[in-house]
Amino acid sequence: MFKQLGELISSLLFLARDTRENKEAIAQLRRELDDLTGLVEQLSSELRHLSDREKLEREKLLLQLENAFLRLERRLPPGKPPKDRG
Repeated sequence: MFKQLGELISSLLFLARDTRENKEAIAQLRRELDDLTGLVEQLSSELRHLSDREKLEREKLLLQLENAFLRLERRLPPGKPPKDRG
């Protein structure tokens, strides 16, 4: 009977230790998850910023191209009207 009681107390002590270690491990994993969540949010923000910058850069290049075409059109002599074929 004392042997069974000793085994029960030993099992309870091991369970208590395992429970404490598991709680510590869970707390550590939660901290790491919070850190990762912060990094993901930061990366997401940086990607949005980069996307916005790239969009503005494309718009700027398009305007520069349009300006170049307009400048080129002003340099060309006026075209001759088409002849009527009728």
